[in-house]
Amino acid sequence: MNMPQGSLSLRHYGASHGSHAHEHFQVLLSLNGVLELEVQGHGHRIAAGQGCVIPPGEHHDFESRGGARCLVLDTTQSGWARCAYDPAHTAQALALGHYLAHALQQRGSLAQHYGPALLLEAWQSLPEVSTPARYQRPIQWEQLSTWTQQRLHEPLSVAQLAAQVFLSPTQFAARCRRETGMSVMQWLRRQRLALAVQLRQRGMNVADTALHCGYQSPSALTAALRRQSGQN
Repeated sequence: MNMPQGSLSLRHYGASHGSHAHEHFQVLLSLNGVLELEVQGHGHRIAAGQGCVIPPGEHHDFESRGGARCLVLDTTQSGWARCAYDPAHTAQALALGHYLAHALQQRGSLAQHYGPALLLEAWQSLPEVSTPARYQRPIQWEQLSTWTQQRLHEPLSVAQLAAQVFLSPTQFAARCRRETGMSVMQWLRRQRLALAVQLRQRGMNVADTALHCGYQSPSALTAALRRQSGQN
């Protein structure tokens, strides 16, 4: 039997243990809870079904005030260098993550051998198959943006967003990437930041803005606004 392309583990995150780096890729897939992550000074917020790929050598730190459970892969597999930050297939990756987390706890399981390859496959985009053109209900992105910004103080999921446009989570994720050039989570972060900018311009204080827009803390909002300012 071939050796596994990396090491899988199930980890629980709470308070920060400090910034550190590895000489290998570290891949995280959130199964439960929300994980605040900082990589090379850039902040990210990872909820269930979302993930991240941390390249070798990049300093990072984790924190979860409410506790988060993640499937973690430490690997030198070069294929991860071609992967996007988020899984291309969120629903499949989450289902696979829950299965692997369960299997890792079973004696004699092959999860450690085949899990890394399966996770990589779920993360990558599958090649498009040529099919006859068919009508697709257009997504009214402006309307969805308005609906979303009214609920950013709630923990929104891909399934909730997809339901608003009458699509499955998988279909919505594919349409979002194709039509906006962003993953669903990247689009959601864009909505959160756009509303935060509006509220700050109207004079709302940082703490209330962070709470209204779904940021974990005022400092997380401040860091996001600072990053945006640096990109403009």
